[in-house]
Amino acid sequence: MSDYILEMKSISKEFPGVKALDNVGLKLRPGTVHALMGENGAGKSTLMKCLFGIYHRDEGEIIFEGKSVDFQSSKEAMDAGISMIHQELQPIMKMTIGENIFLGRYPLKSNRLVDHKKMYEETSRLLKEVGLNLDPKTELGDLTVSQMQSIEIAKAISQNARVVIMDEPTSSLTTTEVEILFDIINKLTDKGIAVVYISHKMDEILRISDEISIMRDGEYVGTWPASEMTTNSIIKYMVGRELKSLFPPKTNVVHDEVVLRVENLTSPNSLSFKECYFELKRGEILGVGGLVGAQRTELMEAIYGMRSVSQGLVYHLGEQIVINRPQDAIKNGIALVTEDRRGNGIFGVLSISDNVTISSINDYVNRGLLNQSKINHVVDESIDLLQIKTPSKNTKIESLSGGNQQKVILARWLANNPDILILDEPTRGIDVGAKYEIYQIINDLAASGKSVIVVTSEMSELLGISDRIMVMCEGRVSGFLTREEATQESVMTLATKFMQGDKK
Repeated sequence: MSDYILEMKSISKEFPGVKALDNVGLKLRPGTVHALMGENGAGKSTLMKCLFGIYHRDEGEIIFEGKSVDFQSSKEAMDAGISMIHQELQPIMKMTIGENIFLGRYPLKSNRLVDHKKMYEETSRLLKEVGLNLDPKTELGDLTVSQMQSIEIAKAISQNARVVIMDEPTSSLTTTEVEILFDIINKLTDKGIAVVYISHKMDEILRISDEISIMRDGEYVGTWPASEMTTNSIIKYMVGRELKSLFPPKTNVVHDEVVLRVENLTSPNSLSFKECYFELKRGEILGVGGLVGAQRTELMEAIYGMRSVSQGLVYHLGEQIVINRPQDAIKNGIALVTEDRRGNGIFGVLSISDNVTISSINDYVNRGLLNQSKINHVVDESIDLLQIKTPSKNTKIESLSGGNQQKVILARWLANNPDILILDEPTRGIDVGAKYEIYQIINDLAASGKSVIVVTSEMSELLGISDRIMVMCEGRVSGFLTREEATQESVMTLATKFMQGDKK
């Protein structure tokens, strides 16, 4: 008998213009956590999609539980005992939690009708197992992104899989939720289940993994016991070079000119953010910190016109402006890169060219016709400037890695030449090499005189790129820290300020 529950041998996969996988192998032992690492575009997700029946490999063999398999669909893979939690969530918002978990495999009564009672009872049990105290009849559209992530984990558990693939499972989870996930993983491995864990978070990888496999540019680099690896060695194998610093040197200069001032901004009935205030100066990178639920995203969406407010004022370059919709924000030089890249960031079925130019399309119209030459120039310039890895500008954006998708979204707003750029979790689900490139872009924008707001849940990122930090707690601004004042302890003190009863 083999020591492995799953073996992938010499897997190759080619897409038009790019070889995504080149002779890649992977071996999983039962009852272990096997980390799969590599930069965005290294081929990790593609390899797992070949296993899960979403893609069909061009070459190679997959052996599962001692038998050669060739899954033609994800349903075949699930029926055989393989489950996958995808990086980009695709919930059905108008369906309940229970309906989402049991989609395509509802429990049936003897008359072949759906047994709703049984479905919701089982859903309640699963929710408790992943630490969620929710009504199973709640619609997915009423949940937060982190709650939806936990629902996907519950769904995977419900399928009684022998192999569970987790692609960036903690990208939207709080610290408490991550601990619950790790507890669930331990329970899975105790039952002999093998877990493939894809993540860019080094501390998680080194803590939870038994073995680590690394890929680079569609090729297999190697597999090592996790106990023998360090953050530096992982990064070296991933990027093929030493990365001496996680953050580029700061070259921006913060000027005295205030480009954005927010006063007393409050959501309707104060149900979200309330009495929020801050200033943003030219050339400044303002980090926005706080725990999940602090209403940071909601405040930024209100400034951008995606949410209504009951009171408060917004000033741009000293003049009061009224923003009732995103078009108003864009006209006033404000751009927003949203947290949910897949949900409301990219247009997946459109090309890179279309995604870059869609928000500034009127700039390329001449007498009712699109100036394709001008479009090509702007897009080619963006691909070169931001180093977007793609076969061509006509490639569909959904086929790119997460890091490159994020760069395309940045290119879209840079084509608008905004004065103020708001980035909400700009490096979520992005590898360490691509993160550095995003940080360099942010730094260069600030150095050119743009003003940037970065909302991030990663403490190292908050401390590493910000000139100044605004911290929020329970919908209110709890304080500001200069770069010199900011430490993990000082940020966390402000992030929990109102939870401790300080209402001042």
